[in-house]
Amino acid sequence: MSFLAVIPARFGSTRLPGKPLLEIAGQPMIQHVYARAASSQAKRVLVATDDQRIADVVRGFGGECVMTASDHPTGTDRLAEVADLLGLSADAIVVNVQGDEPLLPASAIHQVASMLETHPEASIATLCEPIQDESEIDDPNQVKVVRSQSGRALYFSRARIPGHPTEAYGTHFRHIGLYAYRAGFLRDFATWRPTPLEQFERLEQLRALEHDRLIQVDVAFESIPPGVDTEQDLALVRQQLEQSGV
Repeated sequence: MSFLAVIPARFGSTRLPGKPLLEIAGQPMIQHVYARAASSQAKRVLVATDDQRIADVVRGFGGECVMTASDHPTGTDRLAEVADLLGLSADAIVVNVQGDEPLLPASAIHQVASMLETHPEASIATLCEPIQDESEIDDPNQVKVVRSQSGRALYFSRARIPGHPTEAYGTHFRHIGLYAYRAGFLRDFATWRPTPLEQFERLEQLRALEHDRLIQVDVAFESIPPGVDTEQDLALVRQQLEQSGV
């Protein structure tokens, strides 16, 4: 199996300006993420950015970088530009690795890529994991997902879904924002306007469902640590990586 791992990275962040370049255990965050992606058996790893400062740092540690436009509304649109810049075939598999997840297991990156290989009818593959903390079920910052018996996504929401615990489901699942796409789908996605459900839930993956594209969702093989969104998150990640000697 051959796939490309792309790390979209913007310098601007409301809560953590310059987030990709923040130092963690002696390295910028983007370098930690790049190393995780490079360990995933990806044929190629590159950072997609519109900021020269990020590009300079990535090239400084030996990584590959591509400059993209600054007006992309979503990371998915940025990936679509990368697919065009590289001239990828429609069936090429592209994994979107978030640039603020320095603890992401490399196995998860390989897992989503493998899912598209196994499910040729799917346009997107992504992951989920059971919610262990009851308080997270009603937390709008924790996106939930329900799946069909074959693992296809039925719906994503910030609300509690299913509405009540039932024996049929047994548990609620948190969606993990790691995606594998087919390059042809990325090109289609970039031509579609935001859809009503996408705007209501503020979840761009609903645009794909509203256009009748199949999203395959599997339970992650490994637990996925949270990314870095706040100063508190950053402190926790720094502590973990410093203690591990990375």
